[in-house]
Amino acid sequence: MRWRPARSGGGLYPTARAVLLMAAGAPASLMIGVVWPGLWTIGFGWMLFVLLLLVLDTAMAPGGHQVASDLRLPGTAPVGSRVALTLGITARSRVQSSVDANDRLVPIDSVRADFAAGQTVQTIDFEAARRGIGRLSAVWLRWKGPLGLIWKQRRELRDDRVLITADLRPVREQSQLLIQQAQTGETARRQVGTGSEFQSLVPWSTGMDRRSIDWKQSARHATLLAKDWQIERNNQIMLAIDAGRAMAEPLGGVPRLDRAVSAALLAAYVALKLDDRVGLFAYAEQPIAAGAISAGIASFPRLQRLAAGIDYGTREANHTLGLTRLAQTLDRRTLIVLFTEFTDPTSAELMVRACAPLLQRHLLMFLIYRDEELEGLAAAEPETLEDVTRAVAAQALLRDRAIVAARLKRMGVHIVEARHDAAGTALVEAYLGLKRQGII
Repeated sequence: MRWRPARSGGGLYPTARAVLLMAAGAPASLMIGVVWPGLWTIGFGWMLFVLLLLVLDTAMAPGGHQVASDLRLPGTAPVGSRVALTLGITARSRVQSSVDANDRLVPIDSVRADFAAGQTVQTIDFEAARRGIGRLSAVWLRWKGPLGLIWKQRRELRDDRVLITADLRPVREQSQLLIQQAQTGETARRQVGTGSEFQSLVPWSTGMDRRSIDWKQSARHATLLAKDWQIERNNQIMLAIDAGRAMAEPLGGVPRLDRAVSAALLAAYVALKLDDRVGLFAYAEQPIAAGAISAGIASFPRLQRLAAGIDYGTREANHTLGLTRLAQTLDRRTLIVLFTEFTDPTSAELMVRACAPLLQRHLLMFLIYRDEELEGLAAAEPETLEDVTRAVAAQALLRDRAIVAARLKRMGVHIVEARHDAAGTALVEAYLGLKRQGII
């Protein structure tokens, strides 16, 4: 990461020693004034003496140009990981420092550090608490004069950033096994002559599907020939993420949006490895992120950076506007995977209506997280009146979710419902199942 020049602002104020030294003269002046009233002016002399020491200490203290700071942050970090901020100070005296960071970066111990005279480097550790852009806005520096009576302070405004992405360690661990299974299944499909993309004509043999026989070519060559199919490549997959208010609610201690991003990145990695083309789209009350559909595993870092910039929404998602804009970006038949949450019948009805035009041309799949908290409330044995009310409300919400899911299935939408800790794997398996069936 490049060093950025800092804009500085300074200040000057007394230390605790100077305040105590000034205050110490007050009792002595009072005693002298009582015992020797003619010498009451000695009190003013003491204050002038302390002020002179303050001026002398200010003049002898290092100037702002004699204190230099260097700051370094990593470019990216996965959410939940430790972010090491490296701060270097060059000065002729002891320096204390502090840093200002946004809520994406939570200090593990303290943001304050003490630097000895000379050139020293220290590390301040933060935790990447939330996905997004972690910003470091300012560095505070202060140092004393040689008499220890004044503080010189400087605030350096900065714009250092670290991109906090979804944790890709599960993606790398799970994707290898899923890709291996998909490639093994592809080999098996080629052996039995099934699939979705025509490859060549082969002699028909016992055990092959009779529907694969090409009767026209068989008559021409006077022998039975069958069409050999292989898995279709270069499919288009668009990962659409609802970033509205409902997706910011926690599920298992983690916002639904973060879980959706992790599942989307796992599906994107596997699809790119299998030579399909993948894009990313996110919307809340309006579209907030759109990445062009691209191929090759080299495009995965771009999808990762785009996903890291999807912020947590505070308003209801506008499914009509979001899905309409999404449809306008697609130029061919595409598998659209929508990550969303059903909150109430009204918003669900609007979402269902917005999905209907997409089904005329595209294939639509929903990833729905099982709400184990609601299921637990609905299944718990009630002991008080509040428990009965809570169970009835939870059962009503679950029933509304089931009604919406059933309507989507009747429309032709593929529904993937899974636990939050297995949603990514379930999504990839459903995607591979569509490829095996030749539906994509």
